[in-house]
Amino acid sequence: MSSHDAATEAATAGDKRRWIALAIVMTAAFMDLVDATIVNIAIPSIEKDLGASFGAIQWITAGYALAFAAGLITGGRLGDIYGRKRLFLLGTAGFTLASALCGFAANQEMLVGSRLLQGAAAAMMVPQVLSIIHVTFPAHERGKVFGMFGAIIGLGAVSGPLLGALLTQWNIADLEWRPIFLINLPVGIAALILGRKFITESKAPKALKLDMVGVLLVTTALLMLVYPLTRGRELDWPLWGHLMMAGSLLVFGALVAYEKYKTKKDGSPLIELSLFKVKSFAAGIAVQLTFGVVLGIFFLVWTLYMQIGLGWSPLKAGLTGVPFSISVSVAAGMSVQKLVPRFGRKVLQAGALTMIAGILLYFFVAGRYETGIHSWQMIPPLVVMGLGMGLIVAPLTDAVLSEVPKEHAGSASGLINTTGQMGNALGLGLVSVVFFGTIDDERLAKAPAEVGTAFTNAFQNSLGWAAGVLALIFLVMFALPAKPKQHLEGGGDGDADGEAGTVDVDKEPVLTH
Repeated sequence: MSSHDAATEAATAGDKRRWIALAIVMTAAFMDLVDATIVNIAIPSIEKDLGASFGAIQWITAGYALAFAAGLITGGRLGDIYGRKRLFLLGTAGFTLASALCGFAANQEMLVGSRLLQGAAAAMMVPQVLSIIHVTFPAHERGKVFGMFGAIIGLGAVSGPLLGALLTQWNIADLEWRPIFLINLPVGIAALILGRKFITESKAPKALKLDMVGVLLVTTALLMLVYPLTRGRELDWPLWGHLMMAGSLLVFGALVAYEKYKTKKDGSPLIELSLFKVKSFAAGIAVQLTFGVVLGIFFLVWTLYMQIGLGWSPLKAGLTGVPFSISVSVAAGMSVQKLVPRFGRKVLQAGALTMIAGILLYFFVAGRYETGIHSWQMIPPLVVMGLGMGLIVAPLTDAVLSEVPKEHAGSASGLINTTGQMGNALGLGLVSVVFFGTIDDERLAKAPAEVGTAFTNAFQNSLGWAAGVLALIFLVMFALPAKPKQHLEGGGDGDADGEAGTVDVDKEPVLTH
């Protein structure tokens, strides 16, 4: 341990305020996680109230995920340079303001713009959470603290859809879907007031520079890839959309070339490219990206299928998802504590196969019962899918980081979570292809009674795609280490020296956006 770390541990060990600081940053993380999962359940209500197009609906979800993904690495680096407390408070203020703008949005354009702002603010707020925990708590307390953080993540996954369903169903003050955003206002204001008083400021001990060119290139590349995917079907797949998607690969290439140059020039790149020479890390990034695609596709089409296709209320749809969330939490706890230490990589591969089994079971159940399906008939496939997902999401980060050099653990964690969010945005963009691409709008306009059947068929088509991607994930997992090593002291999260820009940004099992 460095002298800097020893001094930090001595200063924090006796500071009783650290537990209040923990409650504040965990509340902010919970707020972001709930907001990521709460929106899906309210989508039909938003569509009806604002007359939002399916393209706008995709942007309400994908726009948040895209802005969040594009800003995660930058947000972590800004915290290291200018102070984690400062960036946390700035991000929380922006998130609260954006939530108000979402809640009072007068039309679909304002809501989409506000969601982009909300995602960008979350990208400043969330990377600081585990970073603040890391510098606030001594090593011997971190295991317990990160365990509590994991419980908050699980709770957010369960409560987000249910809270969204209740707020939408209750139609408070005739505001319909708007309270799902407005509920963030008192929470955000309290976090700002208490955060100023109780959170201790910290910065990276080594002077870092912000790679603005890298930020611009990664954001541009992501936009060029996701925007045409999201708008393509609505605009009948124009030529410029295909050219933009092809051009995004060139921009990604330029990003890699520039990051190599930046590393040689001043050793302060946005992305630490040497990490990709570690086989397990490169494979883990591929798993994280493709798994994000699966989640992005599934959670949006599942909501559309239940609420528009089957005509269920938000509350019924939200309650239907509870067995799924509980099984994710149960499997996640078991996988980390008991299964991974014994079976290693095989646990993640078993998770992929279990999810495929659940998806195929759901495919069969949806086709057999069609529009007459009941919630209880969905429980078996959802529980099987949830168990599979829990076996993947909890141990994946540890498996990917296990062979990464300690000094790059922070940068690696940021990249893992960024690619997960990028996959999520890609999956949401692909919904226009795998779900809406099978629905004949003109035919439904003439025969509204066929909506349920059309949405059931589209849901089954999407499930087929998700199962195919999971099969690919299973094969890529062979490149992960057979058994993860303990790579960091005290629960492993971020690097001890505060170098490399970001700490482990543990994002939701779902979804979500």
